[in-house]
Parts: sequence; C-alpha cells; structure tokens
Amino acid sequence: MQHPLSLYQRAMGPAYLRLAPALARFHALSGPQRLSGHVLVDAPANWLARVLALALGAPQRAAQGPISFELDARPDAEVWTRHFPAQTMQSTLRGAAGRVVEHLGAARLTFVLHETEGRLVMQLQQLHFCGIPCPAWLCPQLVAEETGVGDALHFHVQATVPGVGRVVRYQGHLMVPPDAVPAGASA
Repeated sequence: MQHPLSLYQRAMGPAYLRLAPALARFHALSGPQRLSGHVLVDAPANWLARVLALALGAPQRAAQGPISFELDARPDAEVWTRHFPAQTMQSTLRGAAGRVVEHLGAARLTFVLHETEGRLVMQLQQLHFCGIPCPAWLCPQLVAEETGVGDALHFHVQATVPGVGRVVRYQGHLMVPPDAVPAGASA
C-alpha cells in the first residue's frame, strides 16, 4: 500500500532526496512514533526572555539529559511533543505553499526549508505572535538545523530576540530506527 508523501517531502520537493539518510527517515515517518536521545538545554538569557519562552512553551531552565520525542505524523499535520529533562514542549506543523508552518504556544512561525550538504536548514520567513505579524526589526535571529550521522538525527535550535537576548537554545540528538517505514513507501 502506498502512503501519502510526508509534510517535509511535499515542502522540500526534490531537495528532500539529498538529505542525510537519518533525516530523510525521520521526516518520512508516519503515524505515532516515539524516539529517544540526549539533549542540552540553555536557560533563557534574562527575565524578559523567560517570559517569551513561557509564552512559547519553551524550556525555562538549563538542563542536560535524556529527551523523549513523540511524533504524530498525519497527512495534514504533524504534532511534535518534546519531553525535555525539566519540561515538555509541543508544537503542530502544517504545510502551506511549499513551506512549513509551526504553531508553538502563542507563535506561528513560517519556514522555508533548505538542504545544504545533506543538512536541513529551516529559514524563518514570517513570525506572528498572538496573531500579530512581528516587525522585521524585532524578528528573532533563528537557528534551526538538523544533521544526520548514522542512525542519529542531530538538532540545534536557538532563538535570540534583538534587545532581549537568547529566548531558547537546545541541541542534541534523537536515534532514528533504521527499519522505520517512511511515508511514500509501500508497506
């Protein structure tokens, strides 16, 4: 039976085929999945950054340890639940005109996806906070990158807001099962 293409396969088109194998397997998973790995989380830079992190549902404290990641990948949306050592963060991702739109707490982030030497780079194109478009001068500097090494997906996420500082930063890896049945494949 043929599964529909995943959100990331549709958003990236042919560039998806150049992703490192662990990334391609992860972003092609369908249905409910649970992965585990390790994460290092830095605390928000100051009290104002903590308030913004709270509004996003992002981690409030520095922590290091195991991470459990729950994915519910359906054809119309993906729900990502990240169980950090000290907090859980959930977001919903949908496709829109070749982009990925992530709903994270009070924010709606629109990303353009790029493949660079097998890595996935998510470039922030638009940000709405509480439904209001964020002006360009206040838009965060965002790093959202994934690499694949063997069966591990390595991630690095950091958001820094001008005049506020670091709101969120976490990095680590998840182990991607080598026998996972991807979307778009016959079962």
